[in-house]
Amino acid sequence: MGGYGPANTGFSLALKKIGDRLSAKFGDQVDIKYVYNILDLGYRADDILWLVESGVLTLGYQSSSYLTDRIPATGVVDLPFLFSDQAQARAAMDGALGRALTTRIEAETAFRIVGYFENGFRHVSNRVKPIHLPSDMKGLTIRVLPSKVQERTFELLGATPKVMDLSEALEAIKAGKLDAQENPFSNTVTYGVHTFHRFHTATNHFYISRPIFVHRPSFDAWPKPIQEELRAAVREAVAFQRDLHVTEEADAQEAIKKVGGQIVELTNDQHKAFVSAVSPIYGEARSQFGRDLLALVNL
Repeated sequence: MGGYGPANTGFSLALKKIGDRLSAKFGDQVDIKYVYNILDLGYRADDILWLVESGVLTLGYQSSSYLTDRIPATGVVDLPFLFSDQAQARAAMDGALGRALTTRIEAETAFRIVGYFENGFRHVSNRVKPIHLPSDMKGLTIRVLPSKVQERTFELLGATPKVMDLSEALEAIKAGKLDAQENPFSNTVTYGVHTFHRFHTATNHFYISRPIFVHRPSFDAWPKPIQEELRAAVREAVAFQRDLHVTEEADAQEAIKKVGGQIVELTNDQHKAFVSAVSPIYGEARSQFGRDLLALVNL
C-alpha cells in the first residue's frame, strides 16, 4: 500500500488500519508492506496512479482531480462551493455521487475503487497579503491540481492558476516563485507550507475526496473472503480517517498561528462575494457534464 504523506498523517494511519485488519483476519495468508510517502523515494505525487495501475503498488489513494484529464466526468466534484458542509459532502460521496464516479473511473482504468478518503474543504494560503474578497486574488499566481474546473475557478477569482504536481509546488513555494496555493489546513501544515505562507483564508472553495485505488487484476484474482474483508476494512478506515481529519484541521490551524500565520474567517457577505465571482462556471458545467451527473450535485 502506498501514499504521499508522512507516516503520522491520517491517510497513512488509515492505510495501517486496513493492513492490520487484514493481517488479524488472515494471518500469514497475506503479506502487507507500506510505502507511506512515495515522495521520499523521488516519485511525484501523481506517480501513485501508474504505480497502482501497473501493479507496482497494490493499493493507493490520490485526489480525484488527478483523473480529470483522463475521465472528464470526475471534474464535476471539482466545482466550487458544491457542498454547504461536511455532512452533505460525505453523504454525497458515500451515496449516489460516489457510486457514479466509481462506475466511470472503473470503466476507464485498471482500478477497483473501494472507498473515498476525505481530503476535505480547501483554503487559500499566500505569501503576499490577507485575502478577504475575490479582488484580493488579482495578480496572484496560485498552484492548482490538474483540473480544468479548478483552473477556471481561480481565473474567475482573478488569480493566475498554475497546474503543478505537489513536489513541484513545494519547491516553487520554498523558492518564493509561487504566490499562493490551496489546500486543507492539515495538508498546508503537513508539507510545511505554513512556514513560507503567512496569510491563510478559510475559503472552503472546493471539497476534494481521495479515491482509494486497488490494482484490479490483483483484486479480482483474490479469493472472495479477502475481497470482502478488504472492502470492510476500507469502510472502517474511511470512518477513522474522517474523524482524524477533523482533529488534524483544528491542530493545523493552531500550528499556523504558532508560527505567526494569520487565518481570515470570511463573513457571510465576503463568502457570497466568492460564490458570486465563480457563478459563470455553473452555466459552463451544464455543457461539460451530463444531466444525470449534474443532478447528483443539485445543478
